[in-house]
Amino acid sequence: MTRLGNPPLERVRFHPAPGTATLRDVIEVRRREGRICELVGGVLLEKPMGDEESQLAVFIGEMLNAFVRKRNLGVCSGEAGTKQIKPNIVRIPDVSFTSWDRIPGRKRSRKPVPRLVPNLAIEILSAGNTPAEMKAKRQDYFDAGVELVWEIDPKQRIATVYRSLTDVRVLTENDRLEGEHVLPGFELSLAELFGEWDRQG
Repeated sequence: MTRLGNPPLERVRFHPAPGTATLRDVIEVRRREGRICELVGGVLLEKPMGDEESQLAVFIGEMLNAFVRKRNLGVCSGEAGTKQIKPNIVRIPDVSFTSWDRIPGRKRSRKPVPRLVPNLAIEILSAGNTPAEMKAKRQDYFDAGVELVWEIDPKQRIATVYRSLTDVRVLTENDRLEGEHVLPGFELSLAELFGEWDRQG
């Protein structure tokens, strides 16, 4: 399980046997059971996300999608946006942006798991994620051609921005996430983001 980053065993699917799973299995498990899985090295790994993390992902997605749609820059996906980023790797960012230039024919794919590498991948950390798992994800993302990765840690109230595996910046509530060269002009205040996490009725 080292290649996976040693996730909790309850997230690892043992049918089909680890090492033998394929893209077809990713699609079939979703069709039969409604569960979404990543595929890493022939292993199906169920995606963890609690309700609170999901709410935060929706908020980020709303802000990002509003910016992208107004300018017709590409497509945003949410936490079920399964993508085959390499022949044997399927990843599911919690939120992602893919420019039209990366989408074949500049048309939305109708495939359940398109072969697509997003420009920006955003992960909302939850209790089911291990540091080693997130490191493995980042490696896959950058190997595939993702340009920018944001990891949001709502418990510590920080965001870590990766421009590469070695170009890393940690932001606090006094800072703003910026789209940089991927989405020039996009900004999101972390105080506003975590204020949404705190919001009460």
